[in-house]
Amino acid sequence: MFEQLGLIGCGLMGGSFALALKRAGLVKRVVGYSKSPSTTERARQMGVIDVEAPSALLAVSGADIVLIAVPVAATEATLKSIKHMVTPQMLIMDVGSTKSDVIEAAQRGLREQVGSFVPCHPIAGKELAGIDHADSELYQGRKLIITATNSTLKRQLQQAAEVWTALGCRVRHMTPQAHDAAFAAVSHLPHMLAFALTNAIAAQAQGQDFLSLAGTGFRDFSRIAASDPKVWRDILLANRDELLIQSQHFQAQLHAFEALMRCGDATALEQLIAQASQVRSNWQLNQNNTSC
Repeated sequence: MFEQLGLIGCGLMGGSFALALKRAGLVKRVVGYSKSPSTTERARQMGVIDVEAPSALLAVSGADIVLIAVPVAATEATLKSIKHMVTPQMLIMDVGSTKSDVIEAAQRGLREQVGSFVPCHPIAGKELAGIDHADSELYQGRKLIITATNSTLKRQLQQAAEVWTALGCRVRHMTPQAHDAAFAAVSHLPHMLAFALTNAIAAQAQGQDFLSLAGTGFRDFSRIAASDPKVWRDILLANRDELLIQSQHFQAQLHAFEALMRCGDATALEQLIAQASQVRSNWQLNQNNTSC
């Protein structure tokens, strides 16, 4: 059990982590800080945190575990602000969706204390952000990626894996580069496409009429378009190199579909659709088997 969690960022991800730790009986006290005092106050009212801290530095004071749950672009400034309270015994983690940039930020922000930092990415979330949507079961049954570096201390690495496993996560280890390439394909590109499609429809003269007729297909595809704009702005920019590569792959496939439609090649078009259907079915089957 940890004596105190220092929570920096009392939103959906951070709040859910604090609630999950409490539910599992893994922490005695949670001290939280957010840039918005109203958010921190709301977190205390909800029982997510026990004490409101006036600064990130004071949220970390006395903590043996720290979670940084801020937009990835704010990682370096946040870590710099707490550096003087970091000890070699402290476990510091993040929940950012990009890892190479976060690790570089940690190296600059923590310097000689960077060994206490374990880069983490829980594959969990909701399209609705904010502390009011915090959920103690958010991480249950979800994948958790750890992207340790040569600087990461073995004790903290083991602790991080144990904590997330205790919260119901399936822990996997990857290099930062492999992580960013993979999630550009399966997370960041889908979000960008959802944003672009939604805007493309809305920008048309009859856009609102079209949206009024949309059904479950549009609902399911566009769900992630409701994601937090600031969070996703930072993610798209932070992983832009890998994301632009994936965008090119997508555009090549889109052009292939367009070409077949133009020439009326029904057989080839059906084959492309069948190929995608099979890939999706195999993925769903693997997901079901993994969750058993």
